[in-house]
Amino acid sequence: MNTQRRIVLKDATLREGLDTPKVFFSPAQKWRIARELEAAGVSEAEIVAPSRVLSDLEDARVFKEKGLSIRLSGLIYSKTGDCDREIEAASRILDRFDLLMPASPKRAPFEAEEKLRLLKQAVNQAAAHGADFGVGFPHCFHANPALLTVLAEDAVRGGAQRITLYDTNGSRDPFEVHNFVTLIKNKVRVPIFFHGHNDLGMATANSLAAVQAGADGLDVTVNGLGDRAGNAPLEQVVAALYLKGYLTGVRLEEIKGLCAKIAAESGVDIAKLAPVVGEYVCWHRSPSHLRNPSLFEAFDPELFHVTRQLTESEPQNGSGAVVPNDSGGTERPKV
Repeated sequence: MNTQRRIVLKDATLREGLDTPKVFFSPAQKWRIARELEAAGVSEAEIVAPSRVLSDLEDARVFKEKGLSIRLSGLIYSKTGDCDREIEAASRILDRFDLLMPASPKRAPFEAEEKLRLLKQAVNQAAAHGADFGVGFPHCFHANPALLTVLAEDAVRGGAQRITLYDTNGSRDPFEVHNFVTLIKNKVRVPIFFHGHNDLGMATANSLAAVQAGADGLDVTVNGLGDRAGNAPLEQVVAALYLKGYLTGVRLEEIKGLCAKIAAESGVDIAKLAPVVGEYVCWHRSPSHLRNPSLFEAFDPELFHVTRQLTESEPQNGSGAVVPNDSGGTERPKV
C-alpha cells in the first residue's frame, strides 16, 4: 500500500465529453454537471477546449458568478493567431489553464525550433499576466524525448507550474508510460499530470502506471467520455487509486450516482459489464462465491454503493435447452 500520497484528478467531462459522438450539453446541463462534480469532491474541472476558448470562457465566467467553488481550468494552443487574446481572457476568468504544444514532428508547427519559439512566446505572455498556468504536450509519446525534455525545461523556467503528458491516440502501454513519466519527472521540479485515452483499453492501467512513476495528477472523465474510445474513466481511476492507498478527495459513495447522472445528461448508457459501476460488476452465478466474496471481488461493493447479488444459475425457463434464433442458428435462452 502507498503512504497516502494525494493525486489531483482533473475532470475533463465538460471538455473531452463534448468530443464524444452525438453528445451535446446545453448551458443548463453544463451547470448541473459542474455541480455534480463539485459535490462528489472532484477538485478541478476542465471546461475550456482549445478549439472554442472564448465561448467556453463565457460558461466559466457564469459558473464563477453563480458561486461554483470547484477550480476551473482549460486549454489554449500556443500556436494560434488568437493565442495572446485567449491567454489574457483566461487569466482573468480561469483558476488555471494549460498551454498546449503538439510534440510530434508530424503536427504543426513541424520544426523543433518553431515549437520552442512559439511555446516560449506563449509562456512569457501567460507569466506576464500573473496566471497560474501549465504546459501540455499532445502526442508526446511520439516525440523525440530529448526535444520534449528541452520544451518542458524551457516552459518551467518561464513559469509553467505543471507539465501534462498526453497519450493522444491511446497507443501506449503501462511500461512505456511509467518510463516516460519517470524521465520527465527527473528533469523538472513541477507537478506532472498524465492524460490517457482508451483506444486499446489501457487508459486506467496507464494512469495508474503514471502515478506509480511519480505523476502528481491525472486527467479523467466520468464514464470515460471522450474522443473515439474515450478517456480514463474517473470511476475506475478513483477505485484503482483508492485500493492502492492513494488519496483523491473524491467521495466513493457518490461515484455510482455521479456516473448515472452523467449517463443521463450525455445519453451514453453505462455498460452492464462496466468496471466499478456496471450493473453486473458484483453479480455472481456461483453461490460458493458468497462464502468469501473478497476472493472474487476487487472491492467491497458497499464502498461504491454497488449491489451484490446472486444471479440465476439456469435459464429463466429452467430447461437449459438450446433454442433456435432468428437467423436459423441456435442459442441458449437469455437470462
